[in-house]
Amino acid sequence: MGENQTFDFLKSLRSAWPMIGAALLLALIITQFPLHYLESWTYDWRSRLKPTRPSSKLIDLIMVQPSTLSQLKGDDRLPEHSRLLEGLDKSGPLAIVYTFDPTDLKHSDEEAEEFLAVTKSMKTPVYFASFTSPPKGQKELPPLERPFELIKPVAAPIGSDITLFAKDGVSRRFIYSIDDNLSLHAQLAQQIQSQHSSGSLPRGLFSLLDVVQGYIHFLPSGSYPSYEFLEAMEQSHSLSDPEQFAGKILLIGDDSLRSSRFYLSTPLSRDITAMTLAEVHANALDTLILDRALRQSPRWFNLLVTTTISLMTLMLLFYARPAQGLALLGLMVGVFVLLALGAFALFDLWIPMSQPLLAVFVCYYFFVPYRLIMENRRSWEYYQRNRLLTQVEELKSNFMRMMSHDLKTPLARIQGMADLVLQEGQSSLNQEQKSALESIHHSSEELADFISSILNLGRIESKEVKLQLRSRDINSLLKEVIGKCDYLAQQKNIRIIQEFEPLFSMKMDEDLMRQVFTNLLENAIKYSPPNTRILVSTEEVDGQAVVQIADQGYGMSPEDLANAFTKFYRSRQATSSSVKGSGLGLFLAKYFVDLHQGRISVESQLNQGSTFYIELPMNLTDSQTPEEELR
Repeated sequence: MGENQTFDFLKSLRSAWPMIGAALLLALIITQFPLHYLESWTYDWRSRLKPTRPSSKLIDLIMVQPSTLSQLKGDDRLPEHSRLLEGLDKSGPLAIVYTFDPTDLKHSDEEAEEFLAVTKSMKTPVYFASFTSPPKGQKELPPLERPFELIKPVAAPIGSDITLFAKDGVSRRFIYSIDDNLSLHAQLAQQIQSQHSSGSLPRGLFSLLDVVQGYIHFLPSGSYPSYEFLEAMEQSHSLSDPEQFAGKILLIGDDSLRSSRFYLSTPLSRDITAMTLAEVHANALDTLILDRALRQSPRWFNLLVTTTISLMTLMLLFYARPAQGLALLGLMVGVFVLLALGAFALFDLWIPMSQPLLAVFVCYYFFVPYRLIMENRRSWEYYQRNRLLTQVEELKSNFMRMMSHDLKTPLARIQGMADLVLQEGQSSLNQEQKSALESIHHSSEELADFISSILNLGRIESKEVKLQLRSRDINSLLKEVIGKCDYLAQQKNIRIIQEFEPLFSMKMDEDLMRQVFTNLLENAIKYSPPNTRILVSTEEVDGQAVVQIADQGYGMSPEDLANAFTKFYRSRQATSSSVKGSGLGLFLAKYFVDLHQGRISVESQLNQGSTFYIELPMNLTDSQTPEEELR
């Protein structure tokens, strides 16, 4: 990298520091606010879009449904549960879990004794998934009252965002442990993982107030095999499939629609009966069994993402055009949303979206007015500068016209006196004096041409040039110009060849076209070496009068061809030679030809001469307004 490139890089980096600092400060401020409600909304939206994955196949549901109550005549009584537990124990399940309080079951004393006898004889542990946790300092919940003392109550709360996080009542989290006491979900998951030689700590866990928890990987309602209560009771006592529930966790729940306490709102649906409590427990268990708890991106990563998006938004705001910047900003937001959605769906990685999107909004809300203020200030400065430049240009043009007019009178006197002395003092002047007078005459002609060019340029810039169309034979006009330039050509022994086709008279501004042809022919003579030829020809092609002026001079390079008709442009070869010029001749020629709705072009190669083509319409009329077409 060169010294200049290094300097430019450091300069651009130094100018970018304020924007980088603003983006970092904005990101630091925004990331201080968790925005739980907005982030939970994006979490729910991503959960609904996430592809469904298969379950562990280790959890079955046994549900009390409206048909169950109908057959039991409206009462869910204890004898049926005694018979169900007795049959299920024969299948050898890993555990049986009540997801509702079994003490609510109606029973008589005899039915209670029967239930207690059944639970004492069971090999399968029976649990009650309680939403309450043990008192501070205790590891277990108090046992249930008789006859349910053999059903072990274990804390298995589901985190509902009621007072914390989103505060919208949606259940999104499972509890892994409270005060280092494992929840029922964690205990059952560890049993299954130990059977499969896997005992590593689940991913995605985080701690809040001595409560270790994680986010549930929800599957849609109906993802787990579900059996109607009485149907499961009959199947468990039949011999058709004695190992139907072997090694599984059986969740006994209520889906009878008789109480809202048997249901929870989830990210998949916020309806009051969106998912049964048993299904939510099944999802929490499966999340731990399959180790699918969602991982949250670290705080430093959230800060990096928010800073990057803030910086890109500011760059688009200040360096891109409004429409282009808005399109690129939409593309950037779309790419970010897709990446966040892909990370959530494919890798169970939760990248916060609310903070980066809020950064985009804040940047637009606060910095767009700032840019508008800066744009208005810059526009006002440009307006004032342009106004000043316009005044200066007008003063310059007026000064040039005034000086040119004032110079023409003394210059005419100089030319007249030089001509008079040359004509009347032929006998009394020596050769040196004659040469000096001829030099004065030649220099005054060059100065007159330059002044004429300046005056024409002033007329062009002030829009004072108007066509004065008259019928004229273009061939006779060219002969007149050739006759005027013949003396200059004879001095260099250059022969001017004329090849004119007969043409009808055509409308043109005689004075302007005379200047065009004179300028081109004089240039051809000036830039041609001695003892060469210049061809001047005319012809009619498709209603156009085509004039061709070809010389055998120095020619032009590709760069000269590209700038041939540019104001004040002169080629390097012309400026290094003794040929003088103002750089206005070809510019004026093109402007005058364009006024006639014509076209001028040039073909040239170095040291091979140049050929100029002038195409003029044969049917130009006074009704045409060339000035408007030139704008």
